[in-house]
Amino acid sequence: QVQLVESGGGLVQPGGSLRLACVASGSIFSFYDMGWYRQPPGKSRELVAVITSGGGTDYATSVKGRFTISRDSAKNTVYLQMNSVKPDDTAVYYCNAKRLFPSLTYWGQGTQVAVSS
Repeated sequence: QVQLVESGGGLVQPGGSLRLACVASGSIFSFYDMGWYRQPPGKSRELVAVITSGGGTDYATSVKGRFTISRDSAKNTVYLQMNSVKPDDTAVYYCNAKRLFPSLTYWGQGTQVAVSS
């Protein structure tokens, strides 16, 4: 069982920055792809960014060039650096850990991000 705990959400003005953190309950990064998802109000959950077990990264088109996903294996922590935020970035952000073999997926409890002036 993997536990994921997010932190760092809050209220930020448009154009500002925020860094989210997700602490995993163990050293899982060698086996799991780690992702950040978000769910805007009234909408479905969507993938924001992913960092694979091999260290590769990928981003949703809407955040490419503004957000950066990274990880610190010594701290069992994945980060999402959010720069130049927009009101459309307002959502609950969830951390996700996914393994293909065996097929396992874990979610954090979510952290709220609100972008408003």
